[in-house]
Amino acid sequence: MKKLLLGIILLSYFQYSNAQVSICSWNLKDFGTSKSDKEISFIADVLKRYDIIAIQEVVAGYGGPQAVARLADELNLKGSKWDFTISDPTSSSAYKTERYAFLWKTSKITRKGNAWLEKKYHLVIDREPYYMTVVIEGIEITLVNFHAITKSKQPETEVKYFKFLPANYLGKELLFLGDFNLTQSHTVFNPLKSLGYRPVLVNQKTSLRTKCIGGDCLASEFDNIFYNASKVNFIRSGVIHFYENFSTINEARLVSDHVPIYFQFSLN
Repeated sequence: MKKLLLGIILLSYFQYSNAQVSICSWNLKDFGTSKSDKEISFIADVLKRYDIIAIQEVVAGYGGPQAVARLADELNLKGSKWDFTISDPTSSSAYKTERYAFLWKTSKITRKGNAWLEKKYHLVIDREPYYMTVVIEGIEITLVNFHAITKSKQPETEVKYFKFLPANYLGKELLFLGDFNLTQSHTVFNPLKSLGYRPVLVNQKTSLRTKCIGGDCLASEFDNIFYNASKVNFIRSGVIHFYENFSTINEARLVSDHVPIYFQFSLN
């Protein structure tokens, strides 16, 4: 009897200390009034299987927050209860200001406190990252949602500040995700890698071409997720080829010019 009880206790501890979660990140290209109800429903069908969703390129003005609310309403019709948070417009004056959003299944994810935009580096990062701390079966992790300036504007000049963020947020386990407009092999990520962070995607293109070439519809390796390998256990990752559901790449690009990326992991 004692052995059985001990086994149950150990099993419960193992399940508790290895909480699994799946997260999906998607640059949704001018996510606002331009998205029809049909497109919102399609996006919800793509995203409904994940526990947390991070969105980049939410329109800063009218229509952006409404589009996120429409997406949440559509997700709520598909079998799970969802909540969401939307950032204020980013502080960019030299580039295109926009918003970020997080959505999550309330049955599995609890938000801790309010989400916030990065304050310290907002003068040197045009679209400063958006943070949210979540609790997953008693374990905390802080998500860092980011959309860099375009490749031609040298996004490495922004990403170089990320090496300071783990020290600036001591006590928080950071998970970086979004559209970096850089390949994960760029040397600007080396300081993060030296701190134990790893990309979930390697040599995986994530942006859409304007025309497919020989069946290849992906252009550049821009989107990724970086996790601390000493604290986060990798299970699986990949991209979702949503464009295969459309007759042409131009139709698909009305939804987005990026594919969603996902990461399933457990926490120590």
